[in-house]
Amino acid sequence: MHLPNAESAIVDERKVRGYLLNRSHPDGAYKAAYFEGYGFSAEEWMVFAAALQKHAHTSELVDVSESLYGTRYVVEGKLQTDCGKHPRIKSVWIIEKTGGLPRLITAYPA
Repeated sequence: MHLPNAESAIVDERKVRGYLLNRSHPDGAYKAAYFEGYGFSAEEWMVFAAALQKHAHTSELVDVSESLYGTRYVVEGKLQTDCGKHPRIKSVWIIEKTGGLPRLITAYPA
């Protein structure tokens, strides 16, 4: 099973640059170090965003839960990188109660 509408999943620049690839972020610093180790950078955030979108589209859905804001989906699988390594990660997405497309919440090593 896969993330609904994964081909149109939204990965916001602020989520990538301001959190996942931000070594100064109190919650995202370890994630930044991890993802930078696979060649991703805040300067070229769109490369990472595209890899996360592909991950959402090709990886398996491993958990679905309801939250106050909508339905949360956890996807797990290999992340495609330009360095030739393919780490297993989990990415978390939400489809808000008002509807719309899945939007990235976070990503982390599996």
